[in-house]
Amino acid sequence: MTQPFDLTGRKALVTGGATGIGEGIALVLAAAGADVALTYRSHQPEETLAKIKDMGRTAAAVQADFSGMDQAAAKDVVGFAKDALGGLDILVNNAGIIHREASTDMPLEDWRRVLSVNLDSVWLLSQAAGQHMVAQGSGKIIMVASVLSAQGGLMVPAYASAKHAVVGLTRALCNEWAAKGVNVNAIAPGYTATDNTQALRDDPDRSNALLERIPAGRFAQPDEIAGAAVFLASDAAAYCHGSVITVDGGWLAR
Repeated sequence: MTQPFDLTGRKALVTGGATGIGEGIALVLAAAGADVALTYRSHQPEETLAKIKDMGRTAAAVQADFSGMDQAAAKDVVGFAKDALGGLDILVNNAGIIHREASTDMPLEDWRRVLSVNLDSVWLLSQAAGQHMVAQGSGKIIMVASVLSAQGGLMVPAYASAKHAVVGLTRALCNEWAAKGVNVNAIAPGYTATDNTQALRDDPDRSNALLERIPAGRFAQPDEIAGAAVFLASDAAAYCHGSVITVDGGWLAR
């Protein structure tokens, strides 16, 4: 294993890859040598695609709404990536949404919308990609969980529940697919400077309370989460199955 982190020739699909943590992961995977397909919902992907192509990699994007996704739609997304890149070796389940509201007031429709995007689509895309990867005898599935996979958070009951479930799904799929050459692992990011945390960062009291709790004293930048994805996508992580790598500036250690 002379170059354990080299992803040259690998084909990766990153959901929600046009912005935030997803964009950070897509760009760092490309920098490590991978060709990258990404999904986007509303944030236009042209700038991200151009950066990937400037590295000499193949890049492609497909618009997808993961709310209410079914098996056919998941297979279409995976099929797009396979066709655009000429195969699929890596799936990063990054796309997600958050809804902040007191649990006494949250409508059922908002609960279901968060679970649909943050859990149902993760399962469906993992299943569709897993069918391909098990058949070829190799593959890497990387879930983007959260520090709230280990905590409850405040006023985000659907998000916290979904992220707890994503870790459970990671371990369940690992048990079935590890012996078939497919690695299923997760990253648990801490508080990161993305659209999902904009409201928290704009609230001086809430932002200061969070920063005082983070030993590193700052929010992460999206590309700081991406190194863990490169590791899990690489040969260096060949014996990692069902692992959850926390990248949180020390938040959970506090």
